[in-house]
Amino acid sequence: MRIGIFAKTFSRDSLEGVLDAVVGHGIRDTQFNMSVAGLSSMPAEVDPVLADRVQEACARRNVTVAAVSGTFNMAHPEEEVRKDGLRRLGVVADVCGRLGTSTITLCTGTRDREDMWRRHPDNGTPEAWRDMLATMQEALQTAEEHGVTLAFEPEINNVVDSAEKGQRLLDEMRSSRLKVVMDAANLFDAEDPAHRHSRSEEILAEAFELLGDDTVIAHAKDMRASGELVAVGKGDLDYDLYLRYLFEAGYGGPLVMHGLAEEEVEGSLAFLRRKLAEVGIGRAEEARR
Repeated sequence: MRIGIFAKTFSRDSLEGVLDAVVGHGIRDTQFNMSVAGLSSMPAEVDPVLADRVQEACARRNVTVAAVSGTFNMAHPEEEVRKDGLRRLGVVADVCGRLGTSTITLCTGTRDREDMWRRHPDNGTPEAWRDMLATMQEALQTAEEHGVTLAFEPEINNVVDSAEKGQRLLDEMRSSRLKVVMDAANLFDAEDPAHRHSRSEEILAEAFELLGDDTVIAHAKDMRASGELVAVGKGDLDYDLYLRYLFEAGYGGPLVMHGLAEEEVEGSLAFLRRKLAEVGIGRAEEARR
């Protein structure tokens, strides 16, 4: 398991400057966002020359683009907003080969009209599920046409707000092009302290039982007892447990840090390196016994 990072964690005047900052911290795996190349996160078009420049800049630095963000509100109550997101997803999918990746990350969205990460009371309605499902079906057609994989993230504030609903989505779509982004912090309800603490192991066990085999990207951020999302290593999430489940699921991809400021990167790196070493030592001791 390798430690990666959202490239947009670093703010620089150029794409090359951002990538230099990534490798300056000893990181070689990134989740890319088109904003790093001076565009919007979901651009209406991408010049192939720019996409080639991204790949060349990464190759020169031995940086891998593990995935690129294709996030839009798949459950927005207005159909035209969802359609526009699908059009832009097609633009991102079209340049994945040039970027050197075959994975696009998604969220399943919310009924909130302004913020696709904000919870809405209508997220659990049949209508929200129907709209998200129809959008996902079209997104998967785009994925099939471009030979890419879509990885959605179960997130407590979105329509797919649990591992159980994530499994339901996989079952209903029945597509080899649909996979999962695992982020332990997003599985816990910030508004319910009991949900975070008394059921911690139960929630993670269910997530990996239902979704572990379909996980292609793992995220690393943290959550405090108050529910605040913070940089990995600064919260109360049980990372020994999270990493153990990742190892047991056979996950060998990048563990992508995000939700942190640049000045927090070194501390979070040190925390993850220590935890990964401890879990690895523990697994070796178990094997010897």
